[in-house]
Order: sequence, then C-alpha cells, then structure tokens
Amino acid sequence: MNKIQLGLIGAVMLCAGCSGSSSPAGTAVDRGPAQWTTLGTRAAPSAPETVIAPQAAATWSDYDPPALYPKTAQQSLQYIAMPDGTRLAAYVTLPADANGQVIAGSFPTVLIQTAYNGGDAQFSSAIAALGGADPYIVEHGYAEVVVDVRGTGQSQGSWDAFGPDEQADYGHVVDWVLQQPWCNGTIGVYGVSYLGITAILTAAQDHPAVKAAFPIVPIGDGYRDIVFTGGQVNPTFIPTWLALVSVLSLTDPILLTSPQVGVATVLQHLSSAVTTFQVPTLLRGVAGDPATAYDGDFWTVRSPLEVDGNIRVPTFVVGGLHDLFQRSEPMSYEAVKTHAPAKLLIGPWTHIQAALGQGLPADGVPALNHIELRWFDQYLKGMDVGADRLPNVTQYVLGYGHYVTASDWPHPQAHALRLYLHADKSLSDRPPAADEAPNTALQEPLNGLCSISTDQWTAGLVGLIPLPCFSNAELAETFDVKYETAPLDEDTYINGPIEADVWISTTAQDAGVSVRIDDVDPSGSATPLTNGIQTASLRAVDAARSRTLDGQRIQPWHPYTQTSVQPLTPGQVVEIPVEIFQTSALIAKGHRLRVAIGASDLPQGVPPLPTLLQSLAGVLSLHSDAAHPSSVVLPVVPASALQAPH
Repeated sequence: MNKIQLGLIGAVMLCAGCSGSSSPAGTAVDRGPAQWTTLGTRAAPSAPETVIAPQAAATWSDYDPPALYPKTAQQSLQYIAMPDGTRLAAYVTLPADANGQVIAGSFPTVLIQTAYNGGDAQFSSAIAALGGADPYIVEHGYAEVVVDVRGTGQSQGSWDAFGPDEQADYGHVVDWVLQQPWCNGTIGVYGVSYLGITAILTAAQDHPAVKAAFPIVPIGDGYRDIVFTGGQVNPTFIPTWLALVSVLSLTDPILLTSPQVGVATVLQHLSSAVTTFQVPTLLRGVAGDPATAYDGDFWTVRSPLEVDGNIRVPTFVVGGLHDLFQRSEPMSYEAVKTHAPAKLLIGPWTHIQAALGQGLPADGVPALNHIELRWFDQYLKGMDVGADRLPNVTQYVLGYGHYVTASDWPHPQAHALRLYLHADKSLSDRPPAADEAPNTALQEPLNGLCSISTDQWTAGLVGLIPLPCFSNAELAETFDVKYETAPLDEDTYINGPIEADVWISTTAQDAGVSVRIDDVDPSGSATPLTNGIQTASLRAVDAARSRTLDGQRIQPWHPYTQTSVQPLTPGQVVEIPVEIFQTSALIAKGHRLRVAIGASDLPQGVPPLPTLLQSLAGVLSLHSDAAHPSSVVLPVVPASALQAPH
C-alpha cells in the first residue's frame, strides 16, 4: 500500500461519525465542528459551512404528465415602458386550443429575460436556449414571456451587460407581467446562460410575485469565473459573446415590419456597441485599464454570488463540469440552500451541452424540461409532485461514467489530502527533501492551444469537431512539467475545489502559472479533469475570504485589486496559490493522478498587454524542496460514498 492510500485511510478515519440525523430539506443539521468553510465574497468573509439534511431516501424519477393544451399561440410584439422612457420588447406565448386560439383565463407565468433577441428566436424558430418560448412548458399550462434586456434585440437603450440600469429593469418587468390578464400573479424565472443569470438576479430582488427559479449554467463571479480568471483576460469566449449580442441586436425583424422604429433602435445599438460598451470594454481589458482589468465596482455588480444569499425562493441550479461557469455553479446552490429549498445538478457538459441537457435522461435523471416542469408545478402551481423530495445534489462523476447523488455540496464526507511535488516529477504525500532541484518550463503564451480548454472556453463549439486533443491532455501538456503519483491501490474519489500552492521563480518580471489535473490510465493516456490559471503578480490571498477544509486552505480568494499587486524580481522565489475549479472525478485503481504545470493556457486566459510583455521569453522554475514545498490540496471522498441516483 502506498503513502497516498495511507493518507486516504486517515481521511476516512477522521470522517467516522460524520453522518447526522435526518431533518426536512433546506434545514441545517448539527454534525459537529464544520470541516468546510464557505468561500467569501467581496462583501463578506468566509464562514463555517452549513450542512443540509441528507435526505437519505431521495431518488430521481421522471415527470412527464400529459399536456393540458394541444397548441401554443404567440402574441404580437409588445413594449414595456421603463421609468426613464426606455421601451423593452416583450414576446408572449400562451396556451391554445386545437385551432390555435388562445385559451381564456390566467396562468402561472415563466419569465425569461435575454440579450439574444427574443424576436429573432421566434422569427427563426431558434432553440429556447437563446430566448424562445418552450412549447412543452406552455402546453402544460403556463404563460411564457420573453423580454429583450435594454440595448439588445428589439429593446431600446444601451446595453451594459447586467449593469445597474439593466438590473433595475427586472423589477419593472415583473410588475408589468403582473398587470397582464394572462398572468395569475405567480411568476417563475428561468433561463440558460445569460437568461439564467437574469433569473438569478431577478430572484435575488425578492419580488413577492416571484415564487421559484430554474437557472441553467448561470455565472457567479463575472471577474473570477471567466472574464479575468487568475487575472488573465479570456481571449476566446468573451470576444465571441460580445460579437454575438451585437449581431443579434442589429438583425431585428422589426427592421422589416416597422422600419421607422427598427432603424432608430438598430442605430442606437450600433452606437452603444462601438462607442459605449462592447468595443471599449474589450479594448480596456486587453490594454490593462485598471478600472476593467482589476476587480472593483464594475465587476461586483456583475457577480450574482454577491446577492445570491438574498434569494428566498426555491431554486434549481444546473451546471457543467466543463462549463464556462464551472467554478461558481455549485456555489450558487451553496448560497441559496440555507434560505430556501435548493437543488443542484451538474452534468459532464460544456456550455452548449448543458443548455441542451445533452445525454439526458441517464441514470434515472430525466430530461431538463421535465425537471423544470416538475419544479414549477410544485412551486408555482402548488402541486405535490415531489420536487422537494428530489436529491439535494446530483453530479456526473468523471472516470466513473455515471451520475451520482449526494446530500450536499461541498461534499460533507470530503477531507483534505495534500500531495507534494518532487524533483523527480513524482507526486506523493511525502514532503520534499532539502536538496531537491527545481524543474523548468519556458514562458510562452500558446500552451493549451488544442486542449479541453479550447472546447470549454469556446462554449463547446470547437468540441463539435472531435479532435483527440480534447480528450487526451498529452498534446496540451507538451511543454508543461508533469508530476504523477504511483499507480493507485484503490479507487480515489475527488469532489470539490482544488488548490495548488506552487513555489516559482522566473527570469522575467512576471509569469503565469497554469495547473492541470489529469487522470492517467495504465496506457499513459491522460484524461483532463480540471485546471486553473494564475498571474504571479496577483498572487496575494485574502485569508479571511478563502475556503478551508480540515483547516487547510483549498480555495484561495485573490483580491485582484490594483493595490494587491506584488511585483516580481527576477530570480525571487515566491509561492503562487492557484485556484483550480471544482470537479467530480473518480481516479480508478491502477491509474495515476497527474498535476501538469506550465506558464500559460491560451484558450482560458492571456495577460493584459502590460503584464504579457513582462512575462514573455522568460524561464519559469518550479521549486519543490523543503524550504519551498510545492503541493496540491485535494478534497477526497471515500469511494463508498458514490450513490446511484435511482
């Protein structure tokens, strides 16, 4: 038995007696001293984790009752006037009879707020993920209203992507919906991606008419999740996304149906994109403008995790292990679970795959729209359909190949295991010796050009081309230093965020540190699991806001402010805490765990130009000696905790 397995046995022994008594879902149970703490926010420090009741009998089942109405009917374009005079476009879909005539009466209403032109979605029969109404939900007795947020689609105004003006509109939109004869006074908020983010932010406003939320792949922290992960600007998804919103805002059907109105709106959108928001924001980020490239007020207001704790309505969060917002989706659940009924479903998905619920039903987990209907039937219609009795947490486990259920997230049976990097490129729980020499990597910005990061940070678009480099990390890690364990003597289950504490020096004035976690099978094929990236000069950590497990830091909180910058001196040895996004993976017996470290991960992030120029053409030294014990901290759960969802 190797030392890693001895460490795992110790973790299991520490967990003896962890289980607690059963109590209703959404209430806390006393399980003794917390092993986990939460991750703090800009406004609040970390705190002991509140553990939710286990719901030992919770199981999945399908829910697909017969449709109540045979058809749906779309009303003509309507406008909602905001207090400042800006008019927002609204598209209403109602239940209809077999002849397509709207059913008289009022219905619970599902509200979707989109930046992707709800009019285009109707006009071109686009998928509901972009903002079109879902006939399945409407046929089951709901009104659906899709609203273009200000400055997008056919709405007037200037877009500011979840800015203060847009968020202020959400409540006015809810008020307008309540005044419509087809609304019975009960509203649920729903959506995918941008639409899921507006759902979360609307629910957090605590409007009394909003009774439930079903956000799919919502962002949690605008800065840390994607735009400036590790202090590096995302060069793949963000420019594409800004262009998508711009193009969809310039292709209005109203240009054809009402040119007088349409031309004025399109010109307003064009001016906003070029002179006010999209282009200027992107250029400021690339140039390293302090108000954009560092964390601050701009990003605080665009980070739902700052207000998720205000949500008091039942909320079902859907995420993906390779999603754009992989980092924060479980934390959105975590922020709601102690204030309202909450559930979490994480699939093996990229962004597009999650939007479609690809592969469902599987392992007893139903299709996403079946889950959505059950959630809204329970909490909007007041029907007892068992939504409250679903498992608290359902996650796909990489390497295991199935969905499993758990009582909570973070996993209440996890314990911290620290593994050390060694000069011989081994990875073990044995601390390094004093005389172990550093390994080196060239500082160049192109690592990961063809990797799972390429798939993830293009939202899964590039992954439609089945390139081997997306499923095998060997090419992506060609220039990385790879540290591996001995073959494992038993299955090892990892569930949660991971931290790498890497001691480095550089011949340059700054550096990036990329860390990848892989599952290496006996043939040597490396399956990528998760990764993180960090700019060395932004290495400062706020201990009061960082997450710990068993007293060890396992998710660092980096301030990313201009005042937190710590310049590097060439040759200076410093510790770089790297946040590695949460995962759920089983490393099988006989496989190896790999930690691959390099200087860049291009699809995920590239430093703003001033930092990039300071980092180029350097040599990165990775230290692993007794004075500089580079290591990785893993949340390890007994493999016996894996529970099938049916």
